Amino acid sequence: MSLMILYWVLVAVMLVGVAGAVLPGVPGPSLILAAILVWCVVTKFAIPLLPLGLIFVALILSAVVEWLGSYWGAKQVGASKWSQYGMFAGMAIGFFGLLPVLPLGGPIAGILVGGLLGGFIGEYLYQRDLTTSERLKTAGKVSLAIGFGAIIGNLIEVVLAIVAVGVFVWSTWSSVMWT
Repeated sequence: MSLMILYWVLVAVMLVGVAGAVLPGVPGPSLILAAILVWCVVTKFAIPLLPLGLIFVALILSAVVEWLGSYWGAKQVGASKWSQYGMFAGMAIGFFGLLPVLPLGGPIAGILVGGLLGGFIGEYLYQRDLTTSERLKTAGKVSLAIGFGAIIGNLIEVVLAIVAVGVFVWSTWSSVMWT
C-alpha cells in the first residue's frame, strides 16, 4: 500500500474519531490516537515532536473534559459533595457497564446516564431535611446542571479532537504530498 493511500485511510479513521467524540458507541479520541500511532510506526516517527506533543496534549485533555464538564455543571448550581460523589460513582458505573444494558451508546451513554442518576440520587439523599417535593426539585436541578456540563464537555471534546486531527494534517501534509 502506498504511503499516500495509507495517509488518507488514516485521516478518514481520524474523522470517524472526531465524530466519535459525540456519537455514542463510536470510539473517539482513542481512534485518532491509534491512527496517529500507526502513522508514526510506518514513517518511523517522521512527524516533528512539537506537533506530536500538541496532539497528545489535546487528546489527553479530551479524555477528561467530559468528566470535568459534568463536575463544573454541578458546582455552578451549588451541588453538595454527595451529588458530586454520586455523579462520579454513577459515571464510573455507567462507563464500565454495570448499569442495565443500554440499547445504544455503550460506555459514553453510560457515563451520561450514570452521572445524571448518581448526581440526582446523591443530592436527593443529602437534602434529608427538605420536603419530598423540594428534595426532588433540588436534585432535578443538580441533575440538569450535570447534563448541561456534560454537553459542554462533549463540545469541547469535539473541538480538541478537531485540533488534534488538524495539527496532524498540518504537520504531515507536505511530507506526504512530495513522496
